[in-house]
Amino acid sequence: MPNPVLLNNIDHAAMRVIATRGAAYGDNVMSALTWPDEFRSLQAHYPIVFQQNGEGGYDALALFGFQQGENLFLDGAHWDAPEIPLSIQRQPFLIGTDGAELVVHVDLDSPRLSRDQGEPLFLPQGGNTEYTERMASVLRAIHLGLEGARSFTAALLQHNLLESFFLDITLDDGSDNRLAGFYTIHEERLAALDGAALASLHAAGHLQAIYMVLASLSQFRALIDRKNRRHAGQR
Repeated sequence: MPNPVLLNNIDHAAMRVIATRGAAYGDNVMSALTWPDEFRSLQAHYPIVFQQNGEGGYDALALFGFQQGENLFLDGAHWDAPEIPLSIQRQPFLIGTDGAELVVHVDLDSPRLSRDQGEPLFLPQGGNTEYTERMASVLRAIHLGLEGARSFTAALLQHNLLESFFLDITLDDGSDNRLAGFYTIHEERLAALDGAALASLHAAGHLQAIYMVLASLSQFRALIDRKNRRHAGQR
């Protein structure tokens, strides 16, 4: 569990963040939270699917692998894709609120924190470094993106456009694998929507996001290829 505290230049004056990618820093994850504002950039690299969030709604996820703890884009300290979801980039920071004001928290239990390596968070005179300012911008983008995601998934549910699916995969080594527990866009129901419904989705900016999700499904083939290469390298 995260151990977030409000970031400040007194208690955390000497704190640094290791920005290197790697399993030791928490990057060995199967998926990452995403939202419609990111779909255009992520759909060219990752399948985008939906998962029930336990609160009666659904979250959009960019998939990196087929099982928990598997990130097929991670190769040592290298992330093999030009776009990394912001929800990965923001670690070890979290966004919080102080009344109506958004504030930055840091997870004190994150393995990314250090006193002798990585990006400094504060200047000698106490001001924010460029890195800290960039992370604050990332957190603001996440906050706004997740706010917009709620109306997007509400529209999908209103039009009954989500369907569960499973994906059976036979790898080159003959092993069988199944991806289950996720949802995607029901293409037949989408095609059956009348003009008024489509116009409403378009006016709200949801229609483009829907097509970005559908386009992202072509990345399953590339993800399977990554899985085969990873298995071949382990033999």
